[in-house]
Amino acid sequence: MNGVTFHQLLQGITHVTPGSLVMIAAGCVLIYLAIAKDYEPLLLLPIGAGAILANLPLSPLTGEDGLLTILYDAGVANELFPLLIFVGIGAMTDFGPLLENPRLVLLGAAGQFGIFGTLLLALLLGFDLNEAASIGIIGAIDGPTSIYVSNLLAPHLLGPIAVTAYSYMSLVPIIQPPIMRLLTTRKERRVRMPYTQRTISRRTRVLFPLIVTLVVGTLVPMATPLIGMLMLGNLMKESGVVERLTKASTEEIANIVTLFLGLAVGSTMRADTFLRLDTLFILMLGVLAFGLDTAAGLLFAKFLNALSRGRFNPLLGAAGISAFPMAARVVQRMVQEEDFENFLLMHAMGANTAGQIGSVVAGGVLLALLGAG
Repeated sequence: MNGVTFHQLLQGITHVTPGSLVMIAAGCVLIYLAIAKDYEPLLLLPIGAGAILANLPLSPLTGEDGLLTILYDAGVANELFPLLIFVGIGAMTDFGPLLENPRLVLLGAAGQFGIFGTLLLALLLGFDLNEAASIGIIGAIDGPTSIYVSNLLAPHLLGPIAVTAYSYMSLVPIIQPPIMRLLTTRKERRVRMPYTQRTISRRTRVLFPLIVTLVVGTLVPMATPLIGMLMLGNLMKESGVVERLTKASTEEIANIVTLFLGLAVGSTMRADTFLRLDTLFILMLGVLAFGLDTAAGLLFAKFLNALSRGRFNPLLGAAGISAFPMAARVVQRMVQEEDFENFLLMHAMGANTAGQIGSVVAGGVLLALLGAG
């Protein structure tokens, strides 16, 4: 066998550890959720595959010149992949519903409470400030933002934070409804809000991403990479003059970067760094962050309902997060469970896009406060 000994053939087997078997099983679970349950398959499947490949014994893929190492160094360590994904998100986002009802931006701000509430709880559990902020950013309910911020503040926690963020994003339709029912009454859930479509001019649509970039970039400079790429994608879409770039950003580039990002994140799920008590705490705090975001948005929306004398549906508060468009669809589905003829989707989409902007600003605020960058 060309000098290959039997012992060399068995080297892989002898290097298998209980921890690597656990992580391979975890990767299989993520792939199962992606295929069987259709939970964020575009990311959970490559993340699961990356976890399996990274935990195979003596795998060249995780060596100094291995593919997974190259992908991580080239696209995650320097924040390239998350920012490219933001260009695609911006190119797919329609801010029209938000422009038609600007007050919904308040819900996007309220929906970020989970970030700061979770940060405080993480500090109480013994994490240092940078680690706590990285865990808190899970409350942005925005995978690329979580990766971007945690990679700058606590790169050693990137694996569990990214996996927690994307896993729970896929569970938004399961996590949110019980909280929505608990904090609202049936009467509140049945409130109808007629949607009178206003014509938003092309000029307004083009100026919006420019103005948001200038304002946010000036007030929160650390948010410039995130908001800049998000609004660049939206500007390309709304300009109508670079259709090829818009199409590439939402299809070819987005698909390739999503695959590479998933594999790179999955490669961080190695047993020696992932199987720790900290990971369990991050998983617990992650679901708490989602719950706090939803609860804060609902309570603020109930306040708006009181101000409007019952004409504002509090369920819209649950859409003020960055999980787009899942959160808006969850709101519409619950509204129709109470009143089949009640159509709240466009209002919910406005709150949802406000949540996207809010999560980016919140991430920039954390980076600025901690002096990262």
